[in-house]
Amino acid sequence: MQHRNHLKPQEQTVVVLGASPKPARYAYQAVQLLREYGYQVIPVHPKVSHIDQVPVVNDLHRVPRPAHTLSLYVGPARSKAMIQDILDLAPGRVILNPGTESRDLERALEDARIPYEHACTLVLLRTGQF
Repeated sequence: MQHRNHLKPQEQTVVVLGASPKPARYAYQAVQLLREYGYQVIPVHPKVSHIDQVPVVNDLHRVPRPAHTLSLYVGPARSKAMIQDILDLAPGRVILNPGTESRDLERALEDARIPYEHACTLVLLRTGQF
């Protein structure tokens, strides 16, 4: 896989884990802003089939590969049960949005050599750092 910085947004798949159909949620706003910037977005939510017109997958095993970025919007209590699924997805990087920090997940990502950063997807997009 090419390094993501050499890929145009439309060539990158961004998985939003913890996507929300509620417009007030940052996870919803991330799906919208990623689409506005031209990224291929795959929202993941266990019970929702669409967020606006975007099809949603119900678990990480249904995400087509490769996933260039995984933007995490679930807290550590929920992500702990998903650590192996995240490792199986093998994203190019993981963005731990505020409130999602998890030492267990971070250790697992380090062991799997999957880069991660503590950042806000919305801020990274709006400041050209995504």
